[in-house]
Amino acid sequence: MTATIEKVVLPPIPAKRYFTIGEVSELCGVKPHVLRYWEQEFTQLRPVKRRGNRRYYQHHEVLLIRRIRELLYEQGFTINGARNRLDAHGGVAQNEEAAAGEGEGVAGQAASSATVTSAVDVEQLRKELQNVIDLLGH
Repeated sequence: MTATIEKVVLPPIPAKRYFTIGEVSELCGVKPHVLRYWEQEFTQLRPVKRRGNRRYYQHHEVLLIRRIRELLYEQGFTINGARNRLDAHGGVAQNEEAAAGEGEGVAGQAASSATVTSAVDVEQLRKELQNVIDLLGH
């Protein structure tokens, strides 16, 4: 019996500076022990630790966790494969990589990837703000 994990619609990320591990767990559909494990496996994931070793994640780390989740659970990458993909592409989504890399050399891909990454962040922010507006409107 093989389990297939379909793309899950995750809740919008609230406009906050820091998130607890429990909040990130709910926002990303990943259990807290998995988040702690991923911290060991992905060097880019470094939440701030405060009193009692409590973890506080910032917005960019929540986005990174969602990308890791997508690579592992939806695209079927191994931990090593996902780590390599993030190192090579800086967390840019696969369909954006293809668009950025069409007909360009390695230098062009790096420049395009940086541009696409900032565009993705702005678009994500717009969607989240619209979600907040919709919530407040009702």
